[in-house]
Amino acid sequence: MGVLPAPIFSWGNPTAKDIIPPRGYNAGTRFSRRFAMPGPLDGVKVVEFTEIIAGPFAGMLLSDMGADVIKVEPPWGDPWRGTQPISPTESRVFIAYNRGKRSITLDLTTEAARDILGRLIPQMDVAIVNYRPDVAAKLGVDYESLAALNPRLIYCENTAFGRQGPDSYRPGYDLILQAMSGIMTSESKTSNGVPVHVVSSPMVDTSAGICLAWCVCAALFHRERTGKGQKVETTLLGMAIALLGMRFVEVESLDRENFQATLESLAAMRGAGIPYDELLKIYESDHPVTPGNIYYRSYQTADGAISVGCLSDPLRQRLLDTLNLTDIRFDPGYDPRSEESVAFGAELVRQAEETFLQRTAADWLALLDERGIPAGPVRFIEEVFDDPQVQANDLVSELEHLEVGPLRMVGPLAKFSETPLEATHPPALGQHTGEVLEELGFGEGEIQEWRDQGALG
Repeated sequence: MGVLPAPIFSWGNPTAKDIIPPRGYNAGTRFSRRFAMPGPLDGVKVVEFTEIIAGPFAGMLLSDMGADVIKVEPPWGDPWRGTQPISPTESRVFIAYNRGKRSITLDLTTEAARDILGRLIPQMDVAIVNYRPDVAAKLGVDYESLAALNPRLIYCENTAFGRQGPDSYRPGYDLILQAMSGIMTSESKTSNGVPVHVVSSPMVDTSAGICLAWCVCAALFHRERTGKGQKVETTLLGMAIALLGMRFVEVESLDRENFQATLESLAAMRGAGIPYDELLKIYESDHPVTPGNIYYRSYQTADGAISVGCLSDPLRQRLLDTLNLTDIRFDPGYDPRSEESVAFGAELVRQAEETFLQRTAADWLALLDERGIPAGPVRFIEEVFDDPQVQANDLVSELEHLEVGPLRMVGPLAKFSETPLEATHPPALGQHTGEVLEELGFGEGEIQEWRDQGALG
């Protein structure tokens, strides 16, 4: 979801004309912090040419850290504003990735945009861009164009596939990268014979946003020492592969023979037209997992589900003692592939599942906590907002939005003792256009003329 084929330009879409707030309205800017101390990125100025998730999420994280983030949107807004909208120009998904910014509306194809960027970019420390490479150049927001205006600029670009290679020109979204990276097949989920992606979170996009923000901070540190700006490139493909972690490690002495055999087998089966669900079953039979997982999974109890996680032998033994079970896999000479081991694993799972059904979730969680075994209840999202642990750590922020009113959403991801992070209000579409242009020295008459021409919405 992080990289679009191109910005969407359609003069039939909603504009910001009717929702420009009263002069002086300040919600959504950096200037109403609760904390007396500034954030760690106080004074850093960021301009965003982004849409959907990855780039916007990076900008939001930087805003939480105190940066002044200016989001440049087309006059009709980021397409995410119109996805499952809750008002003419707002949606939950847009709010989730865009709090704390200033929004200006600007048609980047106009001459007005050239004039405005000519004054804006020299004042910026960072630019975040997540258009396809050729689109950024067409709109005049590519690295070469912006660096010519400000050599100290840190230009962070996120693309789907990178600037080199046969797929460099292609657009890409979270779903596509889950498919192409191996995440989707690793999940082993199908519906009516078709692979299913991870739907609970746009994991690739979100991770790419965190990566972008991390890169910005590193590049700012480098510039602080050297005075030099630079270009930083990230990709959804690279992020997706990174998320595979230990799955994306090939040990040549152990894996090379099976690795090559797998590639040949997959090619042959696809060539023979084997349906995906059958192909997946064959693949999994050739790559069996250790049978009898009772240590890292969820269980049904007498009145609800809980999850248990034991990732060390001492913890596993503790769980066995708690359940009054024995696992022959701890015995010397154990062969995980033997028929006896497979049968034992299935029986061990059955016994563990039956045991967990004998007590309530609360009873099990209390007992597991007493034994020092990591465990937790399986919750629905609505149960998380007011959870005492969530509240105690300020993980939910309460904000006020110009259009939709009070809202609650996830809070900043970290705590800084000397430079506290803070979530501030999401912006309405084009809420700060006039404010930002006046800061750049443009007069009211010039701004109004651009509005009349449609360059600003």
